[in-house]
Amino acid sequence: MTHPADLSLAELRQRVEAGSLSALDLAEAYLERIAAREPVLRAFAWLDPALVRREAAAIDRSSSKGLLFGVPFAVKDVIDTADQPSQYGSPIWAGWRPRSDAACVAAARLAGANIIGKTVTTEFATRHAGATTNPANPRHTPGGSSQGSAAAVGAGVVPLAFGTQTAGSVIRPAAFCGAVGFKPSYGTLHRAGMKVMSESLDTIGIMARSVVDAAYGMAALTGRSPGDVTAKPARAPRLAVVMGPQADLAAPETIALFERVAEACRRAGATVTPVTLTPPMGEAFEAHPFVMNMESAASIAWEMDHARALVSPVLAERMEWARAQDPQKLEGGRAAFAAARAAFPAMIEGFDAVLTPAAPGEAPEGLGWTGDPGFNTLWTLLHVPCVTVPAGSGPRGLPLGVQVVGRIGEDGATLAWGEWVARAIG
Repeated sequence: MTHPADLSLAELRQRVEAGSLSALDLAEAYLERIAAREPVLRAFAWLDPALVRREAAAIDRSSSKGLLFGVPFAVKDVIDTADQPSQYGSPIWAGWRPRSDAACVAAARLAGANIIGKTVTTEFATRHAGATTNPANPRHTPGGSSQGSAAAVGAGVVPLAFGTQTAGSVIRPAAFCGAVGFKPSYGTLHRAGMKVMSESLDTIGIMARSVVDAAYGMAALTGRSPGDVTAKPARAPRLAVVMGPQADLAAPETIALFERVAEACRRAGATVTPVTLTPPMGEAFEAHPFVMNMESAASIAWEMDHARALVSPVLAERMEWARAQDPQKLEGGRAAFAAARAAFPAMIEGFDAVLTPAAPGEAPEGLGWTGDPGFNTLWTLLHVPCVTVPAGSGPRGLPLGVQVVGRIGEDGATLAWGEWVARAIG
């Protein structure tokens, strides 16, 4: 019989409904996996197995059996949990215990999930990396800032995890770790209880083992079904290939990957057409660092003013730079974002989705740098849904992924086309 930790979320649900699998069974299966991998993986900032077992027992006693009944769900440690510390990747907040769950965590619990632990984040989900390693090769970064969540899902030690994205912090680490990352349309998952850094950009997303599981998880969290993403569509998609404003970042393995993926999609019946970015996209992309850093400087003003010695040098330097900028840079950047969002529908008129790199290439070696988000920032500032589709491995045996992007509010369709691409590339 298949090990419980290897089942899809739909299969777990079937076992639960049949009475052959309990929340405690699931907790034990995943705690066993975590124990085997965590000494090297180092994905968790906080893990209390006794609490996980108590929660599982309470879920088993519950009369309500939500879509995520007993499913272990990890939480990036910039998102609050009432029963576990929320330390935001910073020594300033060491041991901090909020009084309440974040809104997205509350939604997961309402659906029956067992919050299994807090995953490592870079400092305030920004630059200074944590200790997490890549599940495919511990000498390489798992990406960031949702590094613990991506590594835990990629290693198979949790089936679902929350991440957040300001530039590329869901999509890129998912690609590096061989997981599926889904960044929904901006605002889909409420940010109450999240340590928000950039008001214009921060988006809560999830990591999963498959596109189908990501769709299932989002349906459970939002109460809105994305439809059957496995259903065969009436026709193959019309895909716009966009290498993005930093196409020169693409490593040889990414260029080869795109040639292979495009050809596989064509063989499966898709039309695959290169599309050039329009000027508003480039202008918004150039504004991204100003908006991100200036809003972040406002977010952690207290920490910078009252605990400056505990802020990492790399983050402090960026925040000082941001504080020195003309406020009009922020206003102009937000206006550039709005103009790009208004122009995006016309740019992809006639296409079902965009096919674009998820990362420059394989995960870089070393743990001090989490990789370049250049293939992600445009889609983040556009507020559109994006999903990472795992697509084999590169020359060093590390995972590669592609990114499927849709229109604002078309999250279900984006996931469905992501699943179509996953099947096309096999």
